[in-house]
Amino acid sequence: MLRYLNALAIAALICSALYAYSIKYETIYFSEQIVKMKHEIAREKEAINVLHAEWAHLTRPERIQSLAEKHLELQPQSITQIVRPNDLPDRAQKIDTIGRKLEALGLAEPTATPINTTTNAGGATPAPSSQR
Repeated sequence: MLRYLNALAIAALICSALYAYSIKYETIYFSEQIVKMKHEIAREKEAINVLHAEWAHLTRPERIQSLAEKHLELQPQSITQIVRPNDLPDRAQKIDTIGRKLEALGLAEPTATPINTTTNAGGATPAPSSQR
């Protein structure tokens, strides 16, 4: 009986050693993965910084001005091009095309939706005047 216990203890010792060995190398593998990810993040941050520098270089006002003069046929603005807001035509009336189609099909029925959809300071829709 004592031999069986000794053999069982030795087997348990070997199994625990193998388990500790596997945990150790799994930990080493994950730490290497973390280091790789940190290096990849650093490379991406550097690439982002390069892109920011390129963007700053490409959007310089003097560069854009020279490109506009070269490729666009811009002319100075004349006084006749400046108008007051009152001189502009009114906006066209919004047309409810879906509503008109529903009316043409005979499907336009009155709903319980309130007509006045403005909100008060609290954010709630005011009640109709008959309920106040």
